[in-house]
Amino acid sequence: MIENLAAKLCLLLPENAQSAEQWKLLGQEKDGSLLVGWIEETVENNVSSSYTVVGHYDRINDKLQVLHRFSEVFNIVQATINQSRNVFGYVTKQKVCIDKDTECMDEVHESISAEVEMYEAYVAELQENEVKIHNLDTKRSRQVRIQFLYREKDDEQMDKFLLLIHQECIIIYTTLFDASGSDFRTVKELKSEPLVKSFIWAQWDMINQVLYHIHHRRIPVSVVSEDEEEKQNKSTRTNPTLSGLQFHDDLPHETVLNIPLNLPQLSTSSNCGTYEDDVIPLRVHDCSLDLIVVSDSKGMVCVCHHYLYRPVKPQQHVLNSLSESNTVHFAYSVTLLHHSCVIHCVIPGIPWSRAKLIRPTFAIYEHHYMIVLVQGLFTHLLEIGTNHEPCCHILCGPLTTIPSRSSYLVPLLEFESNNNKGGKKKYDTAFHDGNNASTYPVTNILTIDLPTLDLVELTIPSDFLVEVYRKETSAEVRLGILHYFLCHRNDMDIISELVSTIAEKPRSLEMVRYMQEILIGGSYSLVRKHLLADAVPLLGLLPVTTVEEYTSFEIKVHDLSITLSHEKLWNTSVMLLSPQQRLIPYRSDLWSRLWDQLGKNNGDKARFKPSKVAKKLLVSLACYQPEALSRSSTPMSPSGGLVVATVSLGDITGGRSNKLLDSNLPFNETESCTASKQEHVVSVNLRELSMYLLKHGTQTSVTHIRGSCTPLHVHAMATRHVAAQLETSRALCQMLCRAASVDPRLEQERGFILVDQLDEARRWLLFILLERYRCAIEGIAFPAPQGFTSFFTYLGYRTLKYSMFLQYIQRSVFELQVDVSKIIMADISDTKENAVRKLTLLSLLPRSRAKRLLNQWLHPVSFMIRAREHAANILSGEICQNRGRTSQHKNHHNGLAAFPSADRLSPLDTFLDLLTAKASLAELDFGLLIEATVTSTEDFL
Repeated sequence: MIENLAAKLCLLLPENAQSAEQWKLLGQEKDGSLLVGWIEETVENNVSSSYTVVGHYDRINDKLQVLHRFSEVFNIVQATINQSRNVFGYVTKQKVCIDKDTECMDEVHESISAEVEMYEAYVAELQENEVKIHNLDTKRSRQVRIQFLYREKDDEQMDKFLLLIHQECIIIYTTLFDASGSDFRTVKELKSEPLVKSFIWAQWDMINQVLYHIHHRRIPVSVVSEDEEEKQNKSTRTNPTLSGLQFHDDLPHETVLNIPLNLPQLSTSSNCGTYEDDVIPLRVHDCSLDLIVVSDSKGMVCVCHHYLYRPVKPQQHVLNSLSESNTVHFAYSVTLLHHSCVIHCVIPGIPWSRAKLIRPTFAIYEHHYMIVLVQGLFTHLLEIGTNHEPCCHILCGPLTTIPSRSSYLVPLLEFESNNNKGGKKKYDTAFHDGNNASTYPVTNILTIDLPTLDLVELTIPSDFLVEVYRKETSAEVRLGILHYFLCHRNDMDIISELVSTIAEKPRSLEMVRYMQEILIGGSYSLVRKHLLADAVPLLGLLPVTTVEEYTSFEIKVHDLSITLSHEKLWNTSVMLLSPQQRLIPYRSDLWSRLWDQLGKNNGDKARFKPSKVAKKLLVSLACYQPEALSRSSTPMSPSGGLVVATVSLGDITGGRSNKLLDSNLPFNETESCTASKQEHVVSVNLRELSMYLLKHGTQTSVTHIRGSCTPLHVHAMATRHVAAQLETSRALCQMLCRAASVDPRLEQERGFILVDQLDEARRWLLFILLERYRCAIEGIAFPAPQGFTSFFTYLGYRTLKYSMFLQYIQRSVFELQVDVSKIIMADISDTKENAVRKLTLLSLLPRSRAKRLLNQWLHPVSFMIRAREHAANILSGEICQNRGRTSQHKNHHNGLAAFPSADRLSPLDTFLDLLTAKASLAELDFGLLIEATVTSTEDFL
């Protein structure tokens, strides 16, 4: 149910109050309170009279105070109140008839009457029984605004307020009070001082007490200019510049920001078009420039510019006859000063009649995103947080939680209920890196629809994003949603749900990329938990997403083609006042934090790329022989001293044991080889990441804010990251198995027996998903859980045709460990055709592993191969030990040609004579040689 501010305030009026209608929002103060106006009507002696009322709504205590009831109806468009709530200022807008004298060609003077809207500002004293109004003599046809400044401590002697007159000046007034006579302070004197001469746009930031304004600034002239005419032209040219004035309690204001802007076709004449009298945020602007600055106390400053344009300028008569068939490009740009970049968004093909009425909403959401809401068209979640580069954006359709009748939503300052002492803002408990990483920010923004005064909760439910993910075809949007739930919400339940959605189309070309996003983002999120403050700078070097920075892409939202592009800014820090240049050096506020952000972003902030490890593994794994290696010392080793000194896997995973982890996978996490491939991958990752962090993480350019990171911090971070890699890899494998309806918690068996019991459909889906999973981890050098290799190989053996299965082995997709090789050899019967298959399989194995399996295969071919190798070793001079008869298996042979006869010698005797000449009888395995000789006469192949 949508709540209306006017209806809510009507309930706060006294019961005997007159009818209150035509409610209007007049302003918002730093404490979250609102200035409102309405019209009351009284009837006396059957004569009705109406008058305007101005009130102050305290949202913290939910109280409405009537400030003044005027004697008649005034069109008050904006108001403000001081901190002590004894003086308020307001601006009226009235239509006035004026006469214009025009001189004709025949010198006949003609008087023309016209109506012009005039602005006028006033200051009203709230005395004991009366209200004294001071006219500031600002009757102008240009827009006028008034705003009181706020102090950290209340000053009973004076107050200050700003008076802004569009294209004319900005004046600061000092109100001096006389508090000697009574309890009520009266205004003794009003002093004024000009701040800015001429400006074309201005905005007041009440939270940080900053006044932004755009003015024309002369272009600096080079002293080495050769052309005097060019020099003269430059001295007269100006550039629009965005400046920021920071106000203080007891110190003069200071200019903290000067940014040159590229704003085409800015009007410099007195004709400014139509003024928008919206009061949140408080701005002075006309219809030719829709610009807004959105900031956050953490050091984020975003300049948002919305505009309409045509790619090719048409003729003037076409512009004068715009109709439904005419379309324009709807576009906006968001300049992220803290990241030194600009994000452009362009939507072509919007009808002019609709585009001219669109007013997008820009609001910071959850401290990491900016919502750009274009009602009825789309919703844009721009990632603007300070944790990492802005790259994972989400573009989707209109929000289902926003009423269709809403037209222009603006965010209100959000506060706790009146139980919260001091009116602490909800977003003060925002999620941040470090030890207090368990709290999350408020997930909604209270907005007000200015035309209707409806209070609308601007929130993006998880269900909405999950549904967008299901329907979305753009890989960029899907990756952005995965990143949102991984790195900013840390909601693995929703990630598991999204993995099930991925599994619905297992042959999708983008599936591997989605899995890699889960692996990289999930590892980053795990590392960030419970992170020591000293190691926080190293987070800027860890991989966080697969999405490339500063890439442009096009996204389809319904029938709209939306193009997103990034543009890098250079030398942003020179546009900002450095901390040592401030009036109070190194003062901690928005601008010092912005300076810190620029310092981090301008340094060497290249993140570690897992693809580099993958390339090195291609070389090392080519000669990888697990049987020849000893167990290495890695974070996964049972006796890994490396882990004891820093951090263990149990610390990362919340103390979960391997036994518990085993129960969540369809196979047992054990491998029979001496050193597993998992440990090899982990050790290479640990080495490469440690060297990278040691090289880049201890540099002053990265760590000048929080101090230097020692090698111990680097070592701990690298260990933590590789442990998180394995945990995330294991978690993704669990999700994929459940997506294939293979839930280990419900199955009776595990490993090879489980594969045999699966029906064909589930076995095929599980194989496809695990095949994509293996490709994902190989591409970014992530370790697989122990036991996965053999399980995946046997699953492929049961799923694929045997010829295809051999191709997978030849291409090193399947790995024939001892356990899986043994069960496959035992599963293949000893027919003539299958004997050839077994020989082919053995030929693909490493020599030591093939020899071990060959000794266990009781088949004539096995005897022959082993006998030939035994004889070859003897003939070549190698020392062999006689191990007795190899096989105790009784065979019935018909091969009489191998034995002596009356007329010829036995070939076996002849061969044995040859062997005894080379070796002693103790070295000969007569049993093997006789068995092989006899079986050679059989028809077994």
